[in-house]
Amino acid sequence: MASGPQLGSTAPDFTLPGGVLSGESFDRADYRLSSARGRSVVLAFYPGDNTSVCTKQLCSYSSGMEAFEGLDADVWGISPQGVDSHESFARAFDLRMPLLADEGRETARAYGVSAPGIGVRRAVFLIGPDGVLRWKHVALLGATFQSLTTLTDRLSGIKDA
Repeated sequence: MASGPQLGSTAPDFTLPGGVLSGESFDRADYRLSSARGRSVVLAFYPGDNTSVCTKQLCSYSSGMEAFEGLDADVWGISPQGVDSHESFARAFDLRMPLLADEGRETARAYGVSAPGIGVRRAVFLIGPDGVLRWKHVALLGATFQSLTTLTDRLSGIKDA
C-alpha cells in the first residue's frame, strides 16, 4: 500500500465529479483540487454513503461549516460511490459540503488510502491555500473519525502560519 503524499509536499491534484446540496437543488460539477488554491481544503475520504460512522462524521462536519468558512476552508467528502448515491445521501442528511465520486479509486490510491476489501480508509488531509499538504490522519480501522474541533484547531494553525 502506498503511503500517499508526505507532509510539506504539494498535494496530488485531481478532478472528480461531484455535487453539493444548495437549497432544494443538488448542483453537479467537476471538482479540481488545484482550482481551490487560495483557500484551505479539508479532504475527507470515507468508505461509504449511508453507513453509520460515515453519516456521523459528515453530519458533524456539515454542522460545523461556519467554523470551516471562518478559517477560509472548504470541505470535500470523497468516497467510491457515484454522484447519484451522493445526492441521495446529501438529501437524506442535509449535508452541506460537496461529495465527490472516486469510483475508480484513482484519487484514493494517489493519497495512499485505497484499501483492498474495504475500498477506502477513513482519512482526512488538510491542504493549505498554497496546495501543500499540512496535516493528515489515516485510520487503520474506520470506526472513529477526526473531530470538528481537531480539524478547526489544525486549520487555524495553517491560517496563522
